[in-house]
Amino acid sequence: MSTYLPTIKQLQYLVALHEHGHFGRAADSCFVSQSTLSAGIRELESLLGVTLVERSRRVVRFTPLGNQVVDKAHRLLREAEELSDLVQASGKPLSGELRMSVIPTIAPFLLPRILPRLRKDRPNLKLFLREETSDHAMESLHHGRADCVLLALPFATGEVEVEHISDDRLYVAMPKGDPRDPPEQVTPAMIGEGKLLLLEDGHCLKEHALAACNRPELSASATMIGTSLHTLVQMVDNGLGVTMLPEMAIDAGILHETDVVARPLKAKNPSREIALVWRKNSPRGDEFRLLAEELRAG
Repeated sequence: MSTYLPTIKQLQYLVALHEHGHFGRAADSCFVSQSTLSAGIRELESLLGVTLVERSRRVVRFTPLGNQVVDKAHRLLREAEELSDLVQASGKPLSGELRMSVIPTIAPFLLPRILPRLRKDRPNLKLFLREETSDHAMESLHHGRADCVLLALPFATGEVEVEHISDDRLYVAMPKGDPRDPPEQVTPAMIGEGKLLLLEDGHCLKEHALAACNRPELSASATMIGTSLHTLVQMVDNGLGVTMLPEMAIDAGILHETDVVARPLKAKNPSREIALVWRKNSPRGDEFRLLAEELRAG
């Protein structure tokens, strides 16, 4: 067996460079100087006796072997994280550091309600939040950058444990006085082609809205342009179409000071499931279930 083994720090530098494709941005993500990160990766290459990264002034390109080493590094770093989690789980629950990714269609509406009470009831918990779209959040989870993810289902999550938080009904938002505005509910058939405004690709709410409508022609004509629900509300307020909003956003006051109304969607699957997920067999599973209870209580 080799006397000299790569360090966790060297592997972290390599994975960060692969993720960002730029030495400066990778160094920033690791909270070190660019020269420190570059030196760490050169030491790793010298240790292994191979070239992992081809460097030029404009391009950072990983060699085929470099890509294989990055894949293995991801697994090793995740194992190291789980080792740390195992030790932490033996102490007081919901204490110490916990990194949670939250999707943008949940974070601004649920967290302001939850966090003040969580800070009060769990003063030893250091909760680090990262807002990411569903696909990026799951990548962070499986690569060890996040400990758990708060997202909406259904979504392709891979091998994870799931704890249900709540069901979040979908509403159709439209300008006040819209002729389609009934007194109670809106059916998918009432949404005109070319009028549905949705979040751009990467946001699972887009898929949930289209699945709830179950109209292929509506899916084909929908405009995927919004970068946030607040942007979509402003577009509706300016008469550019209608959109779908989750109930938690409406309860949080997203329509305040607008001329937009929202009616429940009447459909076969009119809601999304809010859930907390984490890596299967994580030693902190009991702790995440306790966190899910805290989230449900909010």
